[in-house]
Amino acid sequence: MRSTREKLEQFAVDVILDRRQGLRAGLLRSLLGVLSHVYGGAVKARLSLYRNRILRERSLGCLVVSIGNLTVGGTGKTPVVEKFARSLQDGGRRVAILSRGYKSVKQPFLKRLAGKIQGKNEIDPPRVVSDGKSLLLDSKTAGDEPYMLAANLPDIPVVVDKDRVKSGKHAIAELNCDTLILDDGLQYLRLRHRLDIVLVDRWQPFGTERLLPRGTLREPPRNLKRASYIFITKCNGEPNGDLIERIRKYNRTAEIIECEHRPRYLQHIETRANIPLEALQGAKVGTVSAIAVPDSFEDGVRKLGATIEATCRFMDHHRFTEQEIITFINCCIESDVDMIVTTEKDAVRFPRLGRMDVPIYYLRVEIGILSNEESFDQCIARICQPREESSARRFF
Repeated sequence: MRSTREKLEQFAVDVILDRRQGLRAGLLRSLLGVLSHVYGGAVKARLSLYRNRILRERSLGCLVVSIGNLTVGGTGKTPVVEKFARSLQDGGRRVAILSRGYKSVKQPFLKRLAGKIQGKNEIDPPRVVSDGKSLLLDSKTAGDEPYMLAANLPDIPVVVDKDRVKSGKHAIAELNCDTLILDDGLQYLRLRHRLDIVLVDRWQPFGTERLLPRGTLREPPRNLKRASYIFITKCNGEPNGDLIERIRKYNRTAEIIECEHRPRYLQHIETRANIPLEALQGAKVGTVSAIAVPDSFEDGVRKLGATIEATCRFMDHHRFTEQEIITFINCCIESDVDMIVTTEKDAVRFPRLGRMDVPIYYLRVEIGILSNEESFDQCIARICQPREESSARRFF
């Protein structure tokens, strides 16, 4: 059963997405509309304060790459972060990923205080999910996306803290890193970015076209002008001419790269055994997810040849209980499904199950570039140029 808090969150989401009607929904929409104007003014004022250097950004003396978006969730950011981190590491950079660790849980205060007594510098140091050698935290303490990145990139440090100036200093001083990737960093202005990668979802490029809290935009579309590179995500090979034309109204110079989220294989959530995607051809499956845009995931499963007989959706970042999964397994048994499929991000939040009458797999997805791959390669090559090259030839 969903908690009261989740029910309220779902009601608010339905109101924002215009899926709810009635007096209560109408009143809430009106209130959120007023608050959106206040929020928009605050966003504009904050950018102006940084632009006019009334608020000062911090520079840590190393390259900082921000990867983010204008909307709330659903653009497929984590695989893009993974691709950038791996490419820069392969090019010789010592990379760390900095995340705020959305919906992660802090270690208890007494444990943090004990660390201070034992000689650590701070009572509340950044949480190191991975030091590039070992996975040090679980998904609950790290947050699901940082944990997933750390698991997939075992030789790249991942550090979590809301204060990414603090976590950046830690990555440089303690982990010997020279390149920082800000996961979801477009709106984090306190740390200077040398490169802004902005993701635009092909299917919902500017969300609901309204600012928070009435809509799903964090910033108005015109702020796309801050982007150095723009990735159009979730492409399917069809032309994106109209979207590119609109993007060019806001940013005439950024390189535009079209990419797809490419399924690679299925992996069992407990044994970690891989099976090929062909196993979905003609299969009857159940799907369970707690992500911002579940339709995209479910449509992808159907395109791989499966028939979805049962589905279960929760709010984004929901941490599943054993009873919730067992209840869904029972439903899938009644529907005679061959397997249950979830997303990789959801798999890290699965509980240990006492029984598994139906095999459960997650869909491993990676980024594939469909157009302008040479711009991506050139970007990586320029970032990774040897430091001794003349400043006239350096990209940054």
